Amino acid sequence: MKKRFLQIPLLLILPILLSWGLWISSATALTEEQGLLGEAWRIVNLAYVDDSFNHQNWWFVRQNLMKKPLTTREETYSTIQEMLASLEDPFTRLLKPQQYRNLQVDTSGELTGVGLQIALDSQTGELIVISPLEGSPAETAGIQAGDRVVKIDGHPTTEFSLDEAANRMRGTVGSPVILTILKESRDQPQDITIIRDQIEINPVYAKLKSNSQAGPIGYIRLSQFNANATAEISQVIESFEQKGAIGYILDLRNNPGGLLQAGVGIARLWLDDGTIVYTVNRQRVLGSFEAVGIAITNAPLVVLTNKGTASASEILAGALQDNGRAMLVGEKTFGKGLIQSLFDLSDGSGLAVTVAKYETPNHIDINKQGIIPDVVIKQDPILPNQITTEADKQYQAALELITSQFVLTNAA
Repeated sequence: MKKRFLQIPLLLILPILLSWGLWISSATALTEEQGLLGEAWRIVNLAYVDDSFNHQNWWFVRQNLMKKPLTTREETYSTIQEMLASLEDPFTRLLKPQQYRNLQVDTSGELTGVGLQIALDSQTGELIVISPLEGSPAETAGIQAGDRVVKIDGHPTTEFSLDEAANRMRGTVGSPVILTILKESRDQPQDITIIRDQIEINPVYAKLKSNSQAGPIGYIRLSQFNANATAEISQVIESFEQKGAIGYILDLRNNPGGLLQAGVGIARLWLDDGTIVYTVNRQRVLGSFEAVGIAITNAPLVVLTNKGTASASEILAGALQDNGRAMLVGEKTFGKGLIQSLFDLSDGSGLAVTVAKYETPNHIDINKQGIIPDVVIKQDPILPNQITTEADKQYQAALELITSQFVLTNAA
């Protein structure tokens, strides 16, 4: 069994690999199914951030569940899910073998499917589109942010977990899937047939924006923190520096997070020194990630946030704000201050377990609270093609801040 370290937002991701060792049950009388249940129990027993296990006797939980007559793997999975549900932690959960493999593919930089970032509406249980990936079959089919996926191949999405829904939309290249989509502008849903394809996940969109008042401004939009993100943003900044960028706008809106190490790595691109994030485990032991080396640029920086800015995005935003490196503009962030690790189970499935929480450099615990921007600006819903246009009030405010900082610096 291996332990993997990461953060999990609404849209899921994979971390670095750490050795944890192999669990072997000493109770030879256990059946194979009981052995897998015991394996999952022990992982939580050793790693879960709350050593009260949601104020319950974790040993008694095991004893009671072991009495169940488990005869099939699905029964075992259901029992493990029942056990994890007792923690009342939505981020600690079982990933069945296919879901676990898909999660590993997602964070490697490519996947096969329709190319949708999705979330579950906590009140209705409906599947909501955060955004289609650029150039994906879903984008080509006209699916937009805010659309609701009512059915997948005729099955209501209210019957699925987020992982199950994502798994049903994945598949082999060239295979069809029918999504029943309800748009805000329509009263009735419509069936859309989409042909799955290989999708390269490019988390970075960047453009050097001309500005007659000051000079070119580098706009960088980061959609998630995968294995490619740090290297890509580093290359973009170096390119913009060579072209004379006078400042930067880093857009983290609707970025649900990703790899913890990617968030730390990107923070180091902007910071010469200082703490990036503190982590606190179940023993209340405080750890930290620090900035090392010299930042790529010291040019003015503004970060855009909204309620979809979560997890690793909040680590990055909090690090830049608390260290005085950037001003935050937009809306309060989501508020996910928990860190998960992935653990392999012996049958190819895995567990995502909350192992720690994090605090910003100023020791602010933002879990369920979020980070408040320096300049709060509410944004009416806009289409993807309206981002960075006049309709994008938050971007326009960031643009004014960068320009004014440049003018003041030159005047001084």
